[in-house]
Amino acid sequence: MGGFFGVVSKQSCITDLFYGIDYHSHLGTKRGGLVTIDKGVFNRSIHNIENSYFRTKFGDDLDKFSGNYGIGVISDTDSQPIVVNSHLGRFAIVTVAKINNIAELEAECLAKNQQFTELSSGQTNPTELVALLITQGKDFTDGIQNVFRKVKGSCSMLILTDDGVIAARDYYGRTPIVIGKKEDSYALASENHSFANLGYETLQFVGPGEVLKITNFGISQMLPPNDKMQICSFLWIYYGFPCVDYEGINAEEFRYKIGYAMGKNDNIDVDFVSAIPDSGIGMALGYSNGRQVPYKRGVCKYTPTWSRSFMPVSQETREHVAKMKLITNREILNGKRAVFCDDSIVRGTQLRDNVKKLYDAGVKEVHIRISCPPLLYGCNFLNFSASKTELELITRRVVKELEGDSTKNIPLYCDETTPQYANMVEVIRKHLGVDTLKFNSLKTICDAVGLPHEKVCTHCFDGSSYGF
Repeated sequence: MGGFFGVVSKQSCITDLFYGIDYHSHLGTKRGGLVTIDKGVFNRSIHNIENSYFRTKFGDDLDKFSGNYGIGVISDTDSQPIVVNSHLGRFAIVTVAKINNIAELEAECLAKNQQFTELSSGQTNPTELVALLITQGKDFTDGIQNVFRKVKGSCSMLILTDDGVIAARDYYGRTPIVIGKKEDSYALASENHSFANLGYETLQFVGPGEVLKITNFGISQMLPPNDKMQICSFLWIYYGFPCVDYEGINAEEFRYKIGYAMGKNDNIDVDFVSAIPDSGIGMALGYSNGRQVPYKRGVCKYTPTWSRSFMPVSQETREHVAKMKLITNREILNGKRAVFCDDSIVRGTQLRDNVKKLYDAGVKEVHIRISCPPLLYGCNFLNFSASKTELELITRRVVKELEGDSTKNIPLYCDETTPQYANMVEVIRKHLGVDTLKFNSLKTICDAVGLPHEKVCTHCFDGSSYGF
C-alpha cells in the first residue's frame, strides 16, 4: 500500500519528518524517500528498503537536510519523491496510489509532448505520471482535479512547494490523510499513530477528494470534500497499526469488536484462543472475552532479524519469510483444542503451512476464525496483495472446482446464507486441513466500523464499488 508523512514547521523539520516516515514502515517494503526545501533548494534522498528498514538506510543522510518543510514516503511500488520543474513552479510530490490505467495515461501524456524518465524495470513511475497530470492544469487545484478525473484506481498525495505542503486525498477517500498540530508545527500523515511520540495532536481528517494547503500561517481549503466516500475496510482489518484512527475509528477497537462478535456467536468447546500474529491479535483478544475462553500465545512472531513479509519481491520469498518468523509454542499447544484468529485468507498457502506447524506441535484441534468475509474479488484500489489474477484467490479456485467456471454464480458465494457459500467454506476448510473454519460476516465488519456501508469499500468481499 504505502504511507506518507509531511511536516510544515517554524523550525527545522528533519527530525519529525524522519521519525514520522519511519512510523509508516508497516505499510510498504520497496522504497523509502524524503525531501525538504530550504530557500528554494530541494534536498532529496531515496533508498531501497527491500532488505532493510527505513531508519537504518536514512540515518546517515540526515545531516544534509535543512529547511522547515518536508515530505516523505514508504512505498511498496515506486521510487519517490519526484521533484518537478514546471510552469507551476518547482515542486516535489509523494503518492499512495494504485493506477490501473497507467498505460493509457502514459500514451496520453506522450501525445502531449510530455516525457518520462526511463526506469530500469521498463515501467512508468506512477508518481511521475501523477506529477505530469498535475502540470497539465493551469494551477495546482486544476492539476489535482485532472488527476482525480483521469486516474482509475486511487491516488492520495502530498505536494511540497516553497511555502508549504498541499494535501490531496483520493477522490473517494479510499486511502486516508490526517493532519496533526503542535505549538510550532503541522504534520500530515497516512496514519495518526505517528503523531503520539512527536508531540502532535490529531487536528482533522482530510475528507474524500478534499485538497488543503498547509503553511506556517495555517490551513486553507483549495477544494471541498465530496459527499461520497469509499474508505477501504482493510485499513481496519489488516493494514492499520493497532493504535491508529481512521475517520476517528480506532483499528484495535474495531478488531476487538469483530473478535468479540465472533466469539459470542461461536459454539465450539476449546481450551484457549490464540492469534496468528500480529494482525490476528486484536480479534483474538475480543474472541477470548466474547467466548469466555483464555487468550494464550500459542504462536509467537520472531521479529528482531526477519524482514516484513507483507509484499517482498516474490511469492516464494514472502512464503519463506512468513514461515521462518512464526514459531509455535509447543508447551502451550500440545494436546490442546484451540481457536486461531487470522486477518484473512488470500491464496491459502501460508495459512495451510502454519496449520501443519500447529499439528506438528501437538495441537489436538485447530479451529480457524477469520476477521473478514471470504475474499472473492481482487482489489482495484490498493495494493492489498501481489495477486495477478483472481484465480490466485483460493475462493475463486474453489468456485471453479465447484462450478467449472471461476466467475459463475459469484453473488451466491458472497452471501453467507446460501448453500454455495457453505460449500465454498467447507472446501477451503478441507484444503487447510483444519477442524472448523469460520469467517466474519460483512454486517459484522460494517457494524464494527460504524460508518454507513455506502461509505466503506467492501469490493473485495462483494464486488461493490463505484468510481472505477
